Amino acid sequence: PVVSQSRYKANERFSKYGLIPPLQNGVAIEKSDFIRQLWLDNFFYGNNNTLQFQLKNTEWTVGTSISRYQGEHYGKVIWSSISAIKNPHSWYNNRATKSEGMLYVKQLTQLGNAIYLFYDLQIRQVHYQINGFRNNPLLFVDNNYTFFNPKVGITYSKKTWRAYASFSRGAKEPNRDDFEAGTIEQPRAELLNDLELGLERKTKKLTTALTLYHMNYKNQLILTGKINDVGAYTRTNVSTSRRIGLEMEASLLVNKWFSTGGNVSFSRNTVEGLEEYIDDYDNGGQLRKFYNQSTLAFSPATLLNHYIRINPTKKIEASIFSRYVSRQFLDNTANLNRSLDPFFVQDLRISYSIPVKGLSQVLVIAQLNNLTNTKYEPNGYTFSYIYGGTITTENYFFPMAGTNYMLTINLKR
Repeated sequence: PVVSQSRYKANERFSKYGLIPPLQNGVAIEKSDFIRQLWLDNFFYGNNNTLQFQLKNTEWTVGTSISRYQGEHYGKVIWSSISAIKNPHSWYNNRATKSEGMLYVKQLTQLGNAIYLFYDLQIRQVHYQINGFRNNPLLFVDNNYTFFNPKVGITYSKKTWRAYASFSRGAKEPNRDDFEAGTIEQPRAELLNDLELGLERKTKKLTTALTLYHMNYKNQLILTGKINDVGAYTRTNVSTSRRIGLEMEASLLVNKWFSTGGNVSFSRNTVEGLEEYIDDYDNGGQLRKFYNQSTLAFSPATLLNHYIRINPTKKIEASIFSRYVSRQFLDNTANLNRSLDPFFVQDLRISYSIPVKGLSQVLVIAQLNNLTNTKYEPNGYTFSYIYGGTITTENYFFPMAGTNYMLTINLKR
Protein backbone atom coordinates (compact mmCIF):
# COMPACT_ATOMS: atom_id res chain seq x y z
CA PRO A 1 0.00 0.00 0.00
CA VAL A 2 0.99 3.61 -0.63
CA VAL A 3 0.45 6.13 2.18
CA SER A 4 0.96 9.88 1.97
CA GLN A 5 0.69 12.82 4.35
CA SER A 6 0.44 16.45 3.23
CA ARG A 7 1.40 19.36 5.48
CA TYR A 8 1.58 23.14 5.24
CA LYS A 9 4.96 24.36 6.52
CA ALA A 10 5.40 28.09 7.13
CA ASN A 11 8.56 30.17 6.81
CA GLU A 12 11.07 27.42 6.07
CA ARG A 13 14.29 27.58 4.10
CA PHE A 14 14.54 26.52 0.46
CA SER A 15 17.82 24.79 1.32
CA LYS A 16 16.02 22.43 3.69
CA TYR A 17 14.29 20.89 0.69
CA GLY A 18 17.29 20.95 -1.63
CA LEU A 19 15.94 23.92 -3.60
CA ILE A 20 17.88 26.92 -4.85
CA PRO A 21 16.51 30.17 -3.37
CA PRO A 22 14.83 32.26 -6.09
CA LEU A 23 15.95 35.81 -6.85
CA GLN A 24 13.75 38.87 -6.54
CA ASN A 25 15.31 42.11 -7.78
CA GLY A 26 18.67 40.38 -7.64
CA VAL A 27 18.26 39.35 -3.97
CA ALA A 28 17.97 35.68 -2.92
CA ILE A 29 14.78 34.89 -1.02
CA GLU A 30 15.88 32.31 1.55
CA LYS A 31 12.51 31.38 3.09
CA SER A 32 8.99 30.56 1.92
CA ASP A 33 5.79 28.79 2.90
CA PHE A 34 5.57 25.26 1.49
CA ILE A 35 3.18 22.37 1.08
CA ARG A 36 5.09 19.14 1.36
CA GLN A 37 4.12 15.47 1.16
CA LEU A 38 5.66 12.56 3.05
CA TRP A 39 5.22 9.27 1.19
CA LEU A 40 5.59 5.65 2.26
CA ASP A 41 5.32 2.84 -0.28
CA ASN A 42 5.18 -0.56 1.47
CA PHE A 43 5.75 -4.09 0.23
CA PHE A 44 5.50 -7.12 2.51
CA TYR A 45 5.58 -10.76 1.55
CA GLY A 46 6.54 -14.05 3.15
CA ASN A 47 5.80 -17.71 3.71
CA ASN A 48 4.82 -19.76 6.80
CA ASN A 49 4.98 -23.54 7.13
CA THR A 50 3.89 -25.74 10.04
CA LEU A 51 4.13 -29.50 10.58
CA GLN A 52 2.42 -31.23 13.50
CA PHE A 53 2.62 -34.89 14.48
CA GLN A 54 2.12 -37.05 17.56
CA LEU A 55 3.98 -40.08 18.89
CA LYS A 56 2.44 -41.85 21.88
CA ASN A 57 2.37 -39.21 24.64
CA THR A 58 4.41 -36.62 22.78
CA GLU A 59 3.18 -33.92 20.42
CA TRP A 60 5.60 -32.13 18.08
CA THR A 61 5.28 -28.92 16.11
CA VAL A 62 7.94 -27.82 13.65
CA GLY A 63 7.64 -24.60 11.69
CA THR A 64 9.48 -22.13 9.52
CA SER A 65 8.76 -18.55 8.54
CA ILE A 66 10.42 -16.21 6.08
CA SER A 67 9.40 -12.65 5.28
CA ARG A 68 10.66 -9.47 3.70
CA TYR A 69 9.46 -5.94 4.29
CA GLN A 70 10.46 -3.12 1.97
CA GLY A 71 9.55 0.49 2.62
CA GLU A 72 10.19 3.32 0.20
CA HIS A 73 10.32 6.57 2.18
CA TYR A 74 10.28 9.69 0.02
CA GLY A 75 9.15 13.29 0.20
CA LYS A 76 7.82 15.80 -2.33
CA VAL A 77 7.37 19.57 -2.30
CA ILE A 78 4.29 20.51 -4.37
CA TRP A 79 3.82 24.23 -3.64
CA SER A 80 5.72 27.36 -2.58
CA SER A 81 4.33 30.79 -1.76
CA ILE A 82 7.36 32.51 -3.35
CA SER A 83 8.06 30.60 -6.56
CA ALA A 84 6.01 28.28 -8.69
CA ILE A 85 6.76 24.55 -8.52
CA LYS A 86 5.47 23.10 -11.78
CA ASN A 87 6.43 19.51 -11.01
CA PRO A 88 6.61 17.96 -7.52
CA HIS A 89 10.16 18.28 -6.22
CA SER A 90 11.60 15.22 -4.47
CA TRP A 91 13.93 16.17 -1.63
CA TYR A 92 14.67 12.73 -0.16
CA ASN A 93 14.27 9.11 -1.20
CA ASN A 94 15.28 6.43 1.31
CA ARG A 95 14.72 2.70 1.16
CA ALA A 96 14.52 0.43 4.22
CA THR A 97 14.33 -3.36 4.07
CA LYS A 98 13.92 -5.93 6.80
CA SER A 99 14.42 -9.60 5.97
CA GLU A 100 13.54 -12.24 8.55
CA GLY A 101 13.87 -16.01 8.79
CA MET A 102 12.69 -18.21 11.65
CA LEU A 103 12.82 -21.89 12.60
CA TYR A 104 11.06 -23.26 15.66
CA VAL A 105 10.45 -26.60 17.34
CA LYS A 106 7.82 -27.25 20.01
CA GLN A 107 7.32 -30.39 22.06
CA LEU A 108 4.67 -31.31 24.63
CA THR A 109 5.10 -34.58 26.52
CA GLN A 110 2.65 -36.11 28.98
CA LEU A 111 4.20 -37.96 31.93
CA GLY A 112 1.63 -40.10 33.66
CA ASN A 113 -1.84 -38.69 34.16
CA ALA A 114 -1.04 -35.28 35.59
CA ILE A 115 2.36 -33.90 34.52
CA TYR A 116 3.15 -32.23 31.20
CA LEU A 117 6.58 -31.06 30.04
CA PHE A 118 6.98 -28.62 27.19
CA TYR A 119 9.62 -26.61 25.41
CA ASP A 120 9.63 -24.14 22.55
CA LEU A 121 12.93 -23.45 20.80
CA GLN A 122 13.13 -20.65 18.25
CA ILE A 123 16.02 -19.42 16.11
CA ARG A 124 15.41 -16.09 14.42
CA GLN A 125 17.60 -14.25 11.90
CA VAL A 126 16.97 -10.58 11.05
CA HIS A 127 18.73 -8.39 8.50
CA TYR A 128 18.15 -4.62 8.61
CA GLN A 129 19.26 -2.41 5.73
CA ILE A 130 18.42 1.30 5.81
CA ASN A 131 19.72 3.74 3.20
CA GLY A 132 19.50 7.00 5.12
CA PHE A 133 16.74 8.89 6.91
CA ARG A 134 14.76 11.98 5.97
CA ASN A 135 16.62 14.19 8.45
CA ASN A 136 19.86 12.22 8.37
CA PRO A 137 20.41 11.09 4.75
CA LEU A 138 24.03 10.01 5.26
CA LEU A 139 23.29 7.55 8.07
CA PHE A 140 23.27 4.00 6.66
CA VAL A 141 22.43 0.82 8.55
CA ASP A 142 23.37 -2.72 7.56
CA ASN A 143 22.92 -4.96 10.62
CA ASN A 144 22.41 -8.68 11.14
CA TYR A 145 20.87 -10.19 14.26
CA THR A 146 20.67 -13.83 15.30
CA PHE A 147 18.41 -14.63 18.25
CA PHE A 148 17.86 -17.87 20.14
CA ASN A 149 14.56 -17.66 22.04
CA PRO A 150 13.85 -20.71 24.24
CA LYS A 151 10.90 -21.44 26.51
CA VAL A 152 10.61 -24.40 28.87
CA GLY A 153 8.04 -25.33 31.45
CA ILE A 154 6.18 -27.92 33.45
CA THR A 155 2.45 -28.18 34.15
CA TYR A 156 0.64 -30.22 36.78
CA SER A 157 -3.06 -30.76 36.09
CA LYS A 158 -5.37 -32.96 38.14
CA LYS A 159 -9.09 -32.71 38.70
CA THR A 160 -9.88 -29.06 39.49
CA TRP A 161 -6.27 -27.98 40.03
CA ARG A 162 -3.64 -26.77 37.62
CA ALA A 163 -0.15 -25.49 38.45
CA TYR A 164 2.66 -24.48 36.13
CA ALA A 165 6.14 -23.00 36.04
CA SER A 166 7.90 -21.64 32.97
CA PHE A 167 11.02 -19.79 31.95
CA SER A 168 11.52 -18.02 28.65
CA ARG A 169 14.11 -15.83 27.03
CA GLY A 170 13.27 -13.44 24.22
CA ALA A 171 15.25 -10.93 22.21
CA LYS A 172 14.09 -8.19 19.87
CA GLU A 173 15.85 -5.96 17.39
CA PRO A 174 15.49 -2.13 17.58
CA ASN A 175 12.82 -0.33 15.56
CA ARG A 176 13.72 1.63 12.43
CA ASP A 177 13.49 5.00 14.21
CA ASP A 178 15.86 3.81 16.95
CA PHE A 179 18.72 3.56 14.46
CA GLU A 180 18.62 7.32 13.92
CA ALA A 181 20.21 7.70 17.37
CA GLY A 182 23.51 8.63 15.71
CA THR A 183 26.43 7.33 13.73
CA ILE A 184 28.49 6.56 16.85
CA GLU A 185 25.92 5.30 19.35
CA GLN A 186 23.73 2.72 17.62
CA PRO A 187 21.00 0.92 19.58
CA ARG A 188 21.49 -2.63 20.81
CA ALA A 189 18.97 -5.47 20.76
CA GLU A 190 16.71 -5.90 23.80
CA LEU A 191 16.83 -9.08 25.90
CA LEU A 192 14.14 -10.34 28.28
CA ASN A 193 14.26 -13.22 30.79
CA ASP A 194 10.77 -14.11 32.06
CA LEU A 195 10.00 -16.46 34.95
CA GLU A 196 6.35 -17.30 35.72
CA LEU A 197 4.62 -19.41 38.38
CA GLY A 198 0.89 -20.07 38.26
CA LEU A 199 -1.82 -21.83 40.22
CA GLU A 200 -5.41 -22.28 39.08
CA ARG A 201 -8.55 -24.01 40.33
CA LYS A 202 -11.75 -24.52 38.37
CA THR A 203 -15.10 -25.77 39.61
CA LYS A 204 -18.54 -25.54 38.11
CA LYS A 205 -19.22 -22.21 39.81
CA LEU A 206 -15.89 -20.79 40.94
CA THR A 207 -12.65 -20.18 39.06
CA THR A 208 -9.58 -18.72 40.75
CA ALA A 209 -6.07 -18.13 39.45
CA LEU A 210 -2.83 -16.78 40.87
CA THR A 211 0.24 -15.81 38.82
CA LEU A 212 3.67 -14.61 39.91
CA TYR A 213 6.10 -13.21 37.36
CA HIS A 214 9.58 -11.75 37.22
CA MET A 215 10.63 -10.05 33.99
CA ASN A 216 14.27 -9.02 33.81
CA TYR A 217 15.30 -6.79 30.87
CA LYS A 218 18.74 -6.09 29.51
CA ASN A 219 19.25 -3.15 27.14
CA GLN A 220 15.56 -2.17 27.17
CA LEU A 221 14.93 0.80 24.87
CA ILE A 222 13.18 3.70 26.63
CA LEU A 223 12.87 7.47 26.21
CA THR A 224 15.34 9.37 28.39
CA GLY A 225 15.13 12.84 26.85
CA LYS A 226 18.31 12.29 24.86
CA ILE A 227 18.33 13.75 21.36
CA ASN A 228 19.87 12.17 18.28
CA ASP A 229 22.17 13.65 15.62
CA VAL A 230 19.35 15.72 14.12
CA GLY A 231 17.85 16.99 17.38
CA ALA A 232 14.96 14.53 17.74
CA TYR A 233 14.20 12.59 20.91
CA THR A 234 15.21 8.96 20.60
CA ARG A 235 14.95 5.79 22.66
CA THR A 236 18.09 4.75 24.55
CA ASN A 237 19.23 1.39 25.91
CA VAL A 238 19.27 1.06 29.69
CA SER A 239 21.38 -1.68 31.22
CA THR A 240 18.86 -3.17 33.66
CA SER A 241 15.11 -2.88 34.19
CA ARG A 242 12.58 -5.19 35.83
CA ARG A 243 8.89 -5.95 36.19
CA ILE A 244 7.89 -8.04 39.22
CA GLY A 245 4.25 -8.70 39.87
CA LEU A 246 1.36 -10.70 41.25
CA GLU A 247 -1.90 -11.24 39.36
CA MET A 248 -5.10 -12.65 40.86
CA GLU A 249 -8.25 -13.61 38.96
CA ALA A 250 -11.62 -14.94 40.07
CA SER A 251 -15.05 -15.54 38.58
CA LEU A 252 -18.16 -16.77 40.37
CA LEU A 253 -21.39 -18.08 38.89
CA VAL A 254 -23.86 -17.40 41.70
CA ASN A 255 -26.83 -18.79 39.80
CA LYS A 256 -28.21 -18.95 36.27
CA TRP A 257 -28.89 -15.23 36.08
CA PHE A 258 -26.13 -13.67 38.19
CA SER A 259 -22.32 -13.85 37.88
CA THR A 260 -19.39 -11.71 38.91
CA GLY A 261 -15.62 -11.70 38.60
CA GLY A 262 -12.52 -9.72 37.89
CA ASN A 263 -8.78 -9.48 38.32
CA VAL A 264 -6.27 -7.42 40.23
CA SER A 265 -2.53 -7.03 39.70
CA PHE A 266 0.21 -5.55 41.84
CA SER A 267 3.59 -4.87 40.28
CA ARG A 268 6.90 -3.13 40.80
CA ASN A 269 8.41 -1.78 37.59
CA THR A 270 11.89 -0.35 37.98
CA VAL A 271 14.85 0.83 35.94
CA GLU A 272 18.39 0.99 37.28
CA GLY A 273 21.18 3.33 36.28
CA LEU A 274 18.91 5.78 34.42
CA GLU A 275 20.38 8.83 32.72
CA GLU A 276 17.94 11.68 32.11
CA TYR A 277 18.77 14.40 29.57
CA ILE A 278 17.26 17.90 29.85
CA ASP A 279 17.57 20.53 27.11
CA ASP A 280 19.67 23.49 28.28
CA TYR A 281 18.52 26.58 26.38
CA ASP A 282 20.83 28.84 28.42
CA ASN A 283 24.14 27.17 27.59
CA GLY A 284 23.21 24.85 24.74
CA GLY A 285 23.42 21.07 24.80
CA GLN A 286 21.75 18.96 27.44
CA LEU A 287 22.02 18.56 31.22
CA ARG A 288 22.52 14.97 32.39
CA LYS A 289 20.96 13.65 35.61
CA PHE A 290 21.59 10.19 37.03
CA TYR A 291 19.14 7.97 38.97
CA ASN A 292 20.29 4.82 40.76
CA GLN A 293 16.76 3.43 40.61
CA SER A 294 13.51 4.79 39.24
CA THR A 295 10.10 3.68 37.91
CA LEU A 296 9.29 2.76 34.32
CA ALA A 297 6.91 5.14 32.56
CA PHE A 298 3.24 4.21 32.05
CA SER A 299 3.55 1.25 34.43
CA PRO A 300 0.87 1.52 37.14
CA ALA A 301 1.60 -0.44 40.31
CA THR A 302 -2.05 -1.48 40.74
CA LEU A 303 -4.69 -2.46 38.18
CA LEU A 304 -8.20 -3.60 39.04
CA ASN A 305 -11.00 -4.83 36.79
CA HIS A 306 -14.39 -6.08 37.97
CA TYR A 307 -17.69 -7.00 36.37
CA ILE A 308 -21.22 -7.86 37.48
CA ARG A 309 -23.39 -9.65 34.91
CA ILE A 310 -27.16 -10.18 35.18
CA ASN A 311 -29.30 -12.29 32.83
CA PRO A 312 -32.93 -11.76 33.90
CA THR A 313 -34.10 -13.60 30.75
CA LYS A 314 -32.42 -15.53 27.95
CA LYS A 315 -32.76 -12.49 25.68
CA ILE A 316 -31.49 -9.77 28.02
CA GLU A 317 -28.06 -9.30 29.54
CA ALA A 318 -26.91 -6.36 31.67
CA SER A 319 -23.31 -5.83 32.79
CA ILE A 320 -21.45 -3.26 34.85
CA PHE A 321 -17.70 -3.00 34.28
CA SER A 322 -15.40 -1.22 36.74
CA ARG A 323 -11.70 -0.48 36.39
CA TYR A 324 -9.12 1.23 38.54
CA VAL A 325 -5.65 2.35 37.44
CA SER A 326 -3.16 3.67 39.97
CA ARG A 327 -0.74 6.53 39.38
CA GLN A 328 1.37 6.43 36.21
CA PHE A 329 4.49 8.43 35.45
CA LEU A 330 4.84 10.24 32.13
CA ASP A 331 8.58 9.57 32.01
CA ASN A 332 11.00 7.25 33.76
CA THR A 333 12.10 9.60 36.57
CA ALA A 334 9.27 8.81 39.07
CA ASN A 335 8.65 12.55 39.46
CA LEU A 336 5.17 13.26 40.90
CA ASN A 337 5.03 16.49 38.90
CA ARG A 338 5.21 14.40 35.72
CA SER A 339 2.51 11.86 36.45
CA LEU A 340 -1.10 10.89 35.73
CA ASP A 341 -3.54 10.79 38.64
CA PRO A 342 -5.18 7.45 39.54
CA PHE A 343 -8.69 6.98 38.17
CA PHE A 344 -11.74 4.76 38.64
CA VAL A 345 -14.45 4.51 35.97
CA GLN A 346 -17.52 2.37 35.34
CA ASP A 347 -19.43 1.38 32.19
CA LEU A 348 -22.90 -0.11 31.76
CA ARG A 349 -23.83 -2.40 28.87
CA ILE A 350 -27.26 -3.84 28.10
CA SER A 351 -27.85 -6.26 25.23
CA TYR A 352 -31.14 -7.57 23.86
CA SER A 353 -31.51 -10.45 21.41
CA ILE A 354 -34.39 -10.09 18.95
CA PRO A 355 -35.68 -13.09 16.99
CA VAL A 356 -35.97 -12.21 13.28
CA LYS A 357 -37.03 -14.62 10.56
CA GLY A 358 -34.20 -15.38 8.15
CA LEU A 359 -31.48 -14.42 10.66
CA SER A 360 -30.00 -16.53 13.43
CA GLN A 361 -29.51 -13.50 15.67
CA VAL A 362 -30.17 -9.78 15.86
CA LEU A 363 -28.39 -8.32 18.86
CA VAL A 364 -29.02 -4.73 20.03
CA ILE A 365 -26.35 -3.40 22.44
CA ALA A 366 -26.67 -0.14 24.36
CA GLN A 367 -23.56 1.00 26.23
CA LEU A 368 -23.21 3.91 28.65
CA ASN A 369 -19.57 4.70 29.34
CA ASN A 370 -18.11 6.61 32.30
CA LEU A 371 -21.25 6.48 34.41
CA THR A 372 -19.95 8.89 37.05
CA ASN A 373 -18.71 11.46 34.49
CA THR A 374 -15.19 11.13 35.87
CA LYS A 375 -12.56 13.50 34.51
CA TYR A 376 -9.39 11.51 33.87
CA GLU A 377 -6.42 11.20 31.54
CA PRO A 378 -5.00 7.72 30.78
CA ASN A 379 -2.12 9.03 28.65
CA GLY A 380 0.05 12.05 27.92
CA TYR A 381 3.63 13.21 27.53
CA THR A 382 6.12 15.52 29.18
CA PHE A 383 9.37 17.35 28.51
CA SER A 384 11.62 19.60 30.54
CA TYR A 385 14.11 22.32 29.71
CA ILE A 386 16.39 24.85 31.38
CA TYR A 387 15.70 28.50 30.65
CA GLY A 388 16.63 31.53 32.70
CA GLY A 389 18.52 29.36 35.16
CA THR A 390 15.49 27.27 36.15
CA ILE A 391 14.11 23.89 35.07
CA THR A 392 10.66 24.12 33.52
CA THR A 393 8.50 21.03 33.00
CA GLU A 394 5.57 21.01 30.59
CA ASN A 395 2.98 18.24 30.83
CA TYR A 396 0.42 17.46 28.15
CA PHE A 397 -2.55 15.18 28.75
CA PHE A 398 -5.04 13.28 26.59
CA PRO A 399 -8.36 13.64 28.45
CA MET A 400 -11.10 11.05 27.99
CA ALA A 401 -14.74 11.81 27.34
CA GLY A 402 -17.21 12.24 30.17
CA THR A 403 -20.40 10.24 30.22
CA ASN A 404 -21.06 9.00 26.68
CA TYR A 405 -23.17 6.34 25.02
CA MET A 406 -23.07 4.02 22.03
CA LEU A 407 -25.73 1.91 20.31
CA THR A 408 -24.74 -1.15 18.27
CA ILE A 409 -26.80 -3.57 16.16
CA ASN A 410 -25.24 -6.92 15.21
CA LEU A 411 -26.82 -9.07 12.52
CA LYS A 412 -25.88 -12.74 12.17
CA ARG A 413 -27.16 -15.14 9.53
